[in-house]
Amino acid sequence: MNGEIAIQCLTLLCAWSVLLQTIEYWRIADSVDPAGVWSWPVQRADIPDQPAWLKHFLDWAYVPTNYRAQLLIRGLAALTLALWGAHLGVTLILFVGQLLLLVRWRGAFNGGSDFMTLVSLTGMLIAQVLALFLDPAMAWAAGLGYIAIHTLSSYFVSGWVKVKRAEWRSGQALTVFLNSGLYGPLPPDSVFRKPWLAFLCSWAFILWEGVFPLILFNPDLIWVFGGVALIFHFLVFWFFGLNRFFWAWTANLSSLFFLSSFINSY
Repeated sequence: MNGEIAIQCLTLLCAWSVLLQTIEYWRIADSVDPAGVWSWPVQRADIPDQPAWLKHFLDWAYVPTNYRAQLLIRGLAALTLALWGAHLGVTLILFVGQLLLLVRWRGAFNGGSDFMTLVSLTGMLIAQVLALFLDPAMAWAAGLGYIAIHTLSSYFVSGWVKVKRAEWRSGQALTVFLNSGLYGPLPPDSVFRKPWLAFLCSWAFILWEGVFPLILFNPDLIWVFGGVALIFHFLVFWFFGLNRFFWAWTANLSSLFFLSSFINSY
């Protein structure tokens, strides 16, 4: 995959991912009001000591009207990203907005998907800043490379962490996770309660994640690993309702295509 196609895929899918997240934040905006369950005066107590000026800034930033204004700006910036591509101004707005949301939700609202979105925006920001001094193609190569390394390591580390856990090696962890899914405990006759199937599924995902770096040596492998990634993240969405995970990682798959092609072109 050449750089131009990778950039277009990244920007379009990242824009949609950010827009979807913004809509979700907007739908629960009442919950962050002073009388809501996620009131800032309560949540700010969990943030370590900060300089007085930073405390005042955050208190101002998370006033309900200002928080909603941030979401509107974020939504417009996401639409701009989708329609006109990544430019320094819009990328910077989205990057700063993502940081403010991470702080607002004490690190993350939806776990790894929020940090993966930050990775996407950071890579695009790197590309835009470097483009001020370097050839745009080289600047984007650096940005896409940054995103690809983080995305690749997310799979690789996840796989090898599972290898270290006996419950994943035996397949028991898979059944436990599925029991806690959207649809409640698995039915007594569910195929995923069969130890042999849980064992095979667990090891299929462990091996897929653990050997993901092989794509760096053969660009054709990314089609296989990327296809499995789409299925995996869709299943996570289907069973656990984590729609953000699907779009946050899917947006970054094009960077893996680019990195593998880039490395093997030399």
